[in-house]
Amino acid sequence: MSDVMRDPPADDDPIRLFHTPEHACGYWPERSARDLVFDPGDPRLATLYPTALGWGFRRSGNLIYRPHCRSCQACVAVRIPVAEFHPDRSQRRCLARNADLETRVCPAERTEEHFALYQRYLAARHPGGGMDGHGTAEFDQFLVSAWGQGRFLEIRTRQPHATGTLLAVAVTDVVDDALSAVYTFYDPDAADRGLGTFAILQQIAWAQRDRKRHLYLGYWIDGHRKMAYKRRYRPLESYDGHGWSRMPQTERPGETGP
Repeated sequence: MSDVMRDPPADDDPIRLFHTPEHACGYWPERSARDLVFDPGDPRLATLYPTALGWGFRRSGNLIYRPHCRSCQACVAVRIPVAEFHPDRSQRRCLARNADLETRVCPAERTEEHFALYQRYLAARHPGGGMDGHGTAEFDQFLVSAWGQGRFLEIRTRQPHATGTLLAVAVTDVVDDALSAVYTFYDPDAADRGLGTFAILQQIAWAQRDRKRHLYLGYWIDGHRKMAYKRRYRPLESYDGHGWSRMPQTERPGETGP
């Protein structure tokens, strides 16, 4: 990417996109990957972001990106039309199992409590994968945006007259007509609660309360066990590079949650 100074773009100036260099794929280690990235220096990123979500892009830190690999198109952007969503039996059990928890929407600002939980989660879920060495700078670079309308959805134990124990944080972006689930981390000692599923269900409920149209879930990959859980949220829409369409319903055997 160029570091050459230029005048700020006008609202009707073309959108500048860049390819990243090829790098190791985070999902299929034997494959190489690259991304299509909006110009990170464009001051219109906050304005462009809702449209970019509709084009299958995501946010990581201050970057808006979409996988654009030379020989692979496995990553498929998916979203839930929240007005039509109804939890299935397994999801209703998850809600009942976590009825003792409460949620709170907070500014997307790192606290010591958030960071300690994040480190515990990475150490348990991604040992030796590189992310388990993340410090505060990496936390902010990955989860916080200088231009976005991000929020932290905290999930805590319910305590009368006191702040409950923090069990999970769902990093969530807010745009005019949608929410976007960026990343969720949770207490590995409470994994039997299904906090990843619970977080998505709470984001859906939040979107419904605020009359948003969609909850974006990022990328689904057919045949990848870590991505299979996204098919459990129905109805589900996918983006094919031209537009969004309803994904066919399939059986659920073998699908695992986050």
